[in-house]
Amino acid sequence: MKQVLGSSWALLLGIGLLMVGNGLQASLMGVRGTIEGFTTFELSVLTSAYFLGFLGGSRLTPELIRRVGHVRVFAALGSFVSAVLILFPAVTEPWAWVVLRVIIGFSFSGVYVTAESWLNNAASNENRGQALSLYMIVQMGGIVAAQAILAMGDPSGFVIFIIPSVLVSISFAPILLSISPTPAFGTSKSMKLRELFRISPLSIVGMAIMGGVFAAVFGMSSVYAAEIRLSVGQISTFIAAFFVGPLVLQYPIGWISDRVDRRKLIMTVALIGGASALAGYVLASSFTALLIVAFILGGTANPLYSLFIAYMNDYLEPDDMAAASGGLIFVNGMSAIVGPIATGWMMGALGAHAYWLFIAALMLAVAGYSLYRMTQRPSIAVEDTAAYVGVMPTASPVALEAAQEWAIEQSEAEEE
Repeated sequence: MKQVLGSSWALLLGIGLLMVGNGLQASLMGVRGTIEGFTTFELSVLTSAYFLGFLGGSRLTPELIRRVGHVRVFAALGSFVSAVLILFPAVTEPWAWVVLRVIIGFSFSGVYVTAESWLNNAASNENRGQALSLYMIVQMGGIVAAQAILAMGDPSGFVIFIIPSVLVSISFAPILLSISPTPAFGTSKSMKLRELFRISPLSIVGMAIMGGVFAAVFGMSSVYAAEIRLSVGQISTFIAAFFVGPLVLQYPIGWISDRVDRRKLIMTVALIGGASALAGYVLASSFTALLIVAFILGGTANPLYSLFIAYMNDYLEPDDMAAASGGLIFVNGMSAIVGPIATGWMMGALGAHAYWLFIAALMLAVAGYSLYRMTQRPSIAVEDTAAYVGVMPTASPVALEAAQEWAIEQSEAEEE
């Protein structure tokens, strides 16, 4: 761990600052949008616009890097992020914010691709797993720290938008100044979705469903909190709880997953997440209950993303694991685009607390489909399963491929 920190602390610091900026702007959209009088549906469209841009960035940035290089792409997209953050309070119209959200989603995605490729290049085969773990901790920690800034600021003002712009601009320094040679960039050819579904229907269906869950948690939680009239301090604490949960529960769930039938674990984790969402609907009048629900839901939803990747790897040859990354991200990304619209529609038709019903329905659908798949295919022996690697749903194809490479290395080491 010390070796990873010694060689990559500047990169991790820069990525942490990026995550603070991204986490702050995501929470601000729901709070400031409500203040400006945007409808729930309009706010859901804003959330979808971010994920549309994010998916586009993950697919187009690799080509941009091949044409003009890492440094130019990183600087250009980072500049777009800083500029767009300042424009939000200057043009408070829903249609303008939709355009800005597409741009900022694209830019953040591209910045992650570039930064993660540097981080992956800095890691060795011996410490790649530790580097990925630290990266996930930094991502989660950045989002949690963003909520502390939100609690201290005034979402109706201008300054609170300047802060993430400044943080993103500052993040360039440790990343760019710490880089010596730029890494060679290449991505694996993606496997077709039809082939991936044939290999593991549970992973593809599960990734599609979890895209909607993550979009609701990352994009619509602030909208829900603002709709039920929580204070700014309560909103920031509520959102932070969603990301503290995975920090605490990711490792134990990953440890268990390497020792049991993953389908049973997926079903159990999804059931716990679905039950917690139902509890959120029933106990919504208690802020303490909402914090507990957010902690449990975040702590189950994020590991499920990694569980589906690990389960897919159980049925892949090592050479195909990295190739599967693109298809998995695409399925998850498409669902994340649609998810907020569905959430917003339900909240508009049934009231703000339908937010919990939407998430509960998705989590329970995962549990039900997992149970069904257990009747369709025998389980794999635990000793033949691939290694679990914790990654965030915000991870770019570069980080996911790095996680796949680490899983391959672990499998080969176990065989030897």
